[in-house]
Amino acid sequence: MRILLIEDDEKLCESLVFYLNGEGYATDTCHDGLDTLSFIKQCDYDLIILDRMLPSLDGLNVLRQIRSKEITTPVLMLTALSDIDNKVEGLDAGADDYLGKPFATQELLARIRALGRRPAQLKNIKQLTVSDVTLDLNTFILTGPSHNCSLSKREAALLEIFLNNMNTLLPRHTILSRVWGPYSPVEDGNLDNYIHFLRRRLKTVGSTLKISTTRGVGYTLEVSHA
Repeated sequence: MRILLIEDDEKLCESLVFYLNGEGYATDTCHDGLDTLSFIKQCDYDLIILDRMLPSLDGLNVLRQIRSKEITTPVLMLTALSDIDNKVEGLDAGADDYLGKPFATQELLARIRALGRRPAQLKNIKQLTVSDVTLDLNTFILTGPSHNCSLSKREAALLEIFLNNMNTLLPRHTILSRVWGPYSPVEDGNLDNYIHFLRRRLKTVGSTLKISTTRGVGYTLEVSHA
């Protein structure tokens, strides 16, 4: 399960990421409400944990924006506003569950497991088609004009970010944070290795897509005109 945690308290974020990663969840973090939709555009999340009190754009308005885009990803809202009116307001805006602060980590994990048991038909379709390739995020199968091939989970997560950001230069630190997590002690060389793997996979399926390098900055997925 891949989780987006939207919380402006960075110390709390770091603590929650530690526990969530320890349970086997891949977790991205966002500290500002205005950045939420860009995160969701870049990755297909299984669950969003959303703080009610955020800078720039509060959690309730973030939630309304998410639902206005017909994004059905389950949302667990966190808040220090524990009165019944605030809970009703959040649920009516589209939250799937509500957890008041402070909370026990065990309860948070239990609620995550419960939301993860939602029927599959209520979740987003896990398939991306861009240019001449289709990536199935359930099976990690990449299909191109001439062949298909299996990807590792890490390769699929990396390619997913590129497919959601065609023709956009993605900085190395952004890719590392999204795929390996913001607090993972991954080495830069690991990213270079996985870029090499993805280039081979795209060639295997006969795709015209290529990953270009901007030395010292990052990578761009684009159509090769060669």
